[in-house]
Amino acid sequence: MALCPDELDAIAEHLLSAEAERREVPSLAQTHGELSLDEGYQVQDEIIARKLKAGDRLIGWKLGLTSKEKQKAMGVFEPVYGALFASTLLPECEVNVSELIHPRVEPEIAVVMGEDLEGPDVTPAQALAAVRWVLPALEVIDSRYKDFKFTLPDVVADNASTARAVPGTRPVPAEGLDLATIGVVFLKNGELITTAAGAAVLGDPAIALARLANHLARRGQKLKAGQLVFTGALTAATFVAPGDVVEARFAALGSVSLRVVAR
Repeated sequence: MALCPDELDAIAEHLLSAEAERREVPSLAQTHGELSLDEGYQVQDEIIARKLKAGDRLIGWKLGLTSKEKQKAMGVFEPVYGALFASTLLPECEVNVSELIHPRVEPEIAVVMGEDLEGPDVTPAQALAAVRWVLPALEVIDSRYKDFKFTLPDVVADNASTARAVPGTRPVPAEGLDLATIGVVFLKNGELITTAAGAAVLGDPAIALARLANHLARRGQKLKAGQLVFTGALTAATFVAPGDVVEARFAALGSVSLRVVAR
């Protein structure tokens, strides 16, 4: 079922104004009623269109809810997907949290597409073959919803909590890499938070990439050569505050770090 134009405008404005004004708002389930997952993606599409019209540039895509534990907790069996924009891309250095609401950081394996990848029925092997570069990455997520509480359609409408994307600066050729076995050590202020491996993402980040391509096909789109993809969090996200330094050290990929500031 599709939202009527007035409903779509109201919900998109509700979320975009919250992001622009850096204020948390009640979930859509509280203010606009329960949405279906398809309606959540309809809102996301409208927000993407508005950002592009305002002059932002689509640089790629991201996945969320890629761990089996998170999916089980939410009662879903498919990741959620969101867009990455030029305005979300940060060089490896620092993030200004005064621009955000309640940010968290998580380590991810990012890839750069070497060729177009179009569904349906893309396999993980086909997805990996279309990748040119692999990078260590940190994603800063930031829900616009009060207390980081939302339904599944809510988070989809909010572009999967996208805030900032921090890819490493030294890409590694994808050929010969087994993404599932790449380990990561995640630290904050020099202290270990946790460790994980690529298999935490649906068993293999290549599976996540294939599912993204097939999802985009259902929406009349495709992954394009040169686009950046954040394949999903390898660990739980950690809260950050000014003064914190977070770092992810990846086997085979190197490290990426981020200093948290407020100015």
